[in-house]
Amino acid sequence: MAIVGRPVARHLDDGATLEVTRTASDGARNANSLLYGAAWRAAKALGYRRLITYTQDGESGASLRGAGWRVIASRPPRAGWHTPARPRAGHGNDHVTRLLWEAL
Repeated sequence: MAIVGRPVARHLDDGATLEVTRTASDGARNANSLLYGAAWRAAKALGYRRLITYTQDGESGASLRGAGWRVIASRPPRAGWHTPARPRAGHGNDHVTRLLWEAL
């Protein structure tokens, strides 16, 4: 299963970009690479020109490399989403460096 959708981050929301937000498999060999590849083919068939996803520091990205994706940027750790005007609880991914990947 792959979850692909919009909206992407505001600065990337150009109407032609989708983001893979999650993949899950039963553990079959190369399943995630196949999911990433299928997601890109489906996105292109729907007229999208770009498909992106993120990995966190410490994740290998092997499935993405196997599907032919490339790293296009490194994102610094976020301090979190909480602000006094809009309180938010952390979800364990604050203060983690991320890599931005793009399908080729």
